[in-house]
Amino acid sequence: MEGKEPWKKGVHGFWIMVVPRQYLPGEKCGFQYLEYLIGLETIHCPQKFGFSHIFFQSIQEDLYYPHPLIQDILWGTLHKVVEPALMHWPGSMLRERALQSVMKHVHYEDENTHYICIGPVNKVLNMLCCWVEDSNSEAFKRHLPRILDYLWVAEDGMKMQGYNGSQLWDTAFATQALISTDLLDDCGPMLKKAHMYIERSQVIEDCPGDLNFWYRHISKGAWPFSTRDHGWPISDCSSEGLKAALALSQLPQDIVGKPIPSQRFFDSVSFMLSMQNNDGGFATYELTRSYPWLEIINPAETFGDIVIDYSYVECTSAVIQALVAFKKLYPEHQCKEIEACISKATRYIENIQRHDGSWYGSWGVCFTYGTWFGVLGLVATGKTYQNCSNIRNACEFLLSKQLPSGGWGESYLSCQDKVNFFVVSFFILSFYF
Repeated sequence: MEGKEPWKKGVHGFWIMVVPRQYLPGEKCGFQYLEYLIGLETIHCPQKFGFSHIFFQSIQEDLYYPHPLIQDILWGTLHKVVEPALMHWPGSMLRERALQSVMKHVHYEDENTHYICIGPVNKVLNMLCCWVEDSNSEAFKRHLPRILDYLWVAEDGMKMQGYNGSQLWDTAFATQALISTDLLDDCGPMLKKAHMYIERSQVIEDCPGDLNFWYRHISKGAWPFSTRDHGWPISDCSSEGLKAALALSQLPQDIVGKPIPSQRFFDSVSFMLSMQNNDGGFATYELTRSYPWLEIINPAETFGDIVIDYSYVECTSAVIQALVAFKKLYPEHQCKEIEACISKATRYIENIQRHDGSWYGSWGVCFTYGTWFGVLGLVATGKTYQNCSNIRNACEFLLSKQLPSGGWGESYLSCQDKVNFFVVSFFILSFYF
């Protein structure tokens, strides 16, 4: 699991998202399927136009990551040279085995997420793969009711979410916030319900089979972003889930319910320790298992840096905070491993701080968000404004971006361009008014 073989790719990159996209053109699934599925009588596309003909057609507004020339050469070679060779014996035998292997991985993902899948993109593609394989299959039928996990009705119509929810993430943060108020008499019933949800959301077993074969990491003891049915383990969600569960375990049982058994806390810590990368940081779903140069063959033109899972300041900070909280209650459990993990993670956060004192946040907008996590991670280890230059630099950065109103604002362009847009946004607003 810890090797860096290029074919063991990141979950959001090739392995989960692109596997079904290999099967569909492999089965010559083109517009005739689309017309049948959605019943559009107005489709006037020649039948020869399949996925290979529209692979690189993107709306300009969504073209965040234009594909490089090497992809034109690579995909063109596969389409014009390799694919025709595999259509005839003996290549056709290899092709058929490859398609069967792809569908095994599609079914494995479906079954282990109860047909929710890791996200809406591969949910739709996996469901389409199951329909192409057998439109009357049990797999396709199980996909249908779980479409509702992603749909919601807004004021301007039906939409599909980018995930099946953020239930665990929101509940863990809300729980910690409520506990910090010391209003236990008022919040007790709410905390009891939250405790029940956090307990039921923890993943209590690994995925079945040989995890190396399926390119999976351990998941026992982790918490997902949303629900246990979804089940994908995430480092920062596990950290926030553990922090909330530990805090709840210190409150009266007659108010918040019985605490989660200690062994499940231990399982969560074991999961976190297993997720640390060589650079000391923590990624989201899995270790950084391959090389950044694979991004040159990233086919998703609307997203960058997704082929492998990278270390992030947010995930690293969350893990540090959770391990520190755990160590206070269970000082004897894996104490050496936890100390070494925290020390290495702290150095990672210190080393990736930008020259202006900020941290780049990847899961929120953006430098304010990243700096929040960077500072929290360092503070959890005992560092202060007086003894840590990183914290002093972060404070100077935040103070320099404060608006006259007393708040902070930041444009989404900070994420896209990786340059802060605090002051620019403020100047634009000042001219407007």
